[in-house]
Amino acid sequence: MNVVCLDMEGVLVPEIWIAFAQASGIPELKRTTRDEPDYDKLMTWRLGILKEHGLGLKEIQTTIATIDPLPGAKEFLDKLRSETQVIILSDTFEQFAKPLMEKLGWPTIFCNTLEVAENGEITGYKMRCEKSKLTTVKALQSCGFDTIAAGDSFNDLGMIQASKAGFLFKSTEAIKAAHPELPAFEEFDDLLHAIEEAL
Repeated sequence: MNVVCLDMEGVLVPEIWIAFAQASGIPELKRTTRDEPDYDKLMTWRLGILKEHGLGLKEIQTTIATIDPLPGAKEFLDKLRSETQVIILSDTFEQFAKPLMEKLGWPTIFCNTLEVAENGEITGYKMRCEKSKLTTVKALQSCGFDTIAAGDSFNDLGMIQASKAGFLFKSTEAIKAAHPELPAFEEFDDLLHAIEEAL
């Protein structure tokens, strides 16, 4: 029995923080897990910038409402889900993901939760578990599943390397150069074909 584990941002939808950086005019918020491998450090830094500018959940959700999946992402996901089980493993938050999951046809997503004050200020966040993507893949394997994984960032490498087949998708030149052993794709059709072969 196979389960395909996919990253969300940069793979199926544009990066939320990059979109919000553009919408809010705060270029520093463009930093993502492609740039900073330490997620805790990255999120603490982001929350500091939001507080400094008086921005909260409502402003970010307003931007998320304007984000559409990457061209071909829904079709890719629909085809893949007709062939095997798929779980999206993301370090994003429930409060960010919901409108995007609706646009993708409600696939299963495992992600994290924001801590939000009554005034809408994001005061913190709760990670589902440590190294959530790798931990989830290992848990699925312990239940008898074979995993196939694809992602674009540093925080996807663990789940990709631990799976029976793993792929980089729309990744950076630096990550691809550091991991020449991982097949890297730019188009959904090519990724779908590689996953089908692994199935």
